[in-house]
Amino acid sequence: MISVVIPTLNAERTLARCLAALVGPAMRGVVREVIIVDGGSTDATAAIAEDAGAHLLQTPPGRGRQLRGGAEAAKSDWLLFLHADTVLEETFEEEVRAFMNRQGGAAQAAAFTFALDDYGARARVMEKIVALRCRLLALPYGDQGLLVSRRLYNNIGGFADMPLMEDVDIIRRIGRKRLAFLRAHAVTSAARYRQSGYILRPLKNLSILTLYACGVPPRLLVKLYG
Repeated sequence: MISVVIPTLNAERTLARCLAALVGPAMRGVVREVIIVDGGSTDATAAIAEDAGAHLLQTPPGRGRQLRGGAEAAKSDWLLFLHADTVLEETFEEEVRAFMNRQGGAAQAAAFTFALDDYGARARVMEKIVALRCRLLALPYGDQGLLVSRRLYNNIGGFADMPLMEDVDIIRRIGRKRLAFLRAHAVTSAARYRQSGYILRPLKNLSILTLYACGVPPRLLVKLYG
C-alpha cells in the first residue's frame, strides 16, 4: 500500500477533487494514508483536508521542504507525491498495484500520463508536447505525480529543500533507466494555462528550466516564476 503526500498552499479550489479520487474506494484498496503538508494556507485548505480524513501537517512554505516532511511522516513502503490540483483517474489503482508487484519495481519510480481538464484543442496540443518531452528527455514534472519505493527514495536522498525545481532535481537523481511511465492519467487543472496563456506559460516554464540548467539558484528562480 502507498502513502500519498500532497503539498498545499491555499489550495481550496482544487484540493477536494484531488482527495475525492484518493479517499473513496482507493483508501480501501491501494492507498493507506493521505498526508497533506500545508505551507501556511489562509483559506479553507486545512478544513477540506480534515473533512476528507487526511493527515494534516504544517511546515514553512517551500514545496521541496513540504514534500520531504510528508515523506518523513509517511508510514508506507511506497510513496506517491501528488499536486493538489491534480486528479488521478480511476484506473490508477490497478496500474499502481501492478507496478509495485512487478519484479524490480522497488528499484524504479513511475510517473503518470499528463492530461488537462480542458476540452479545447490547445489543451490536447499541450498534452502532446508534454508526452514528447517525457519520451525524449524522460522528464516528467510534479503535476504528473511520482510513485517511488521508500528504499529508492532514501537511496537517492529524497526531495531537496528547494522552493522550486524540486521535481526536476529528484527526477535527475532517479535517472532515465529507473523511471517508468504509467498509462493512467493525472488530470491537472488548466487554470494556470488559461490565465497565463497556452503559449506564454510553457515558454515561461522552459525559460525557468533553462536558467536552472545553467546554474541559476532556485531561490532566484522562484522570484521569476511568481
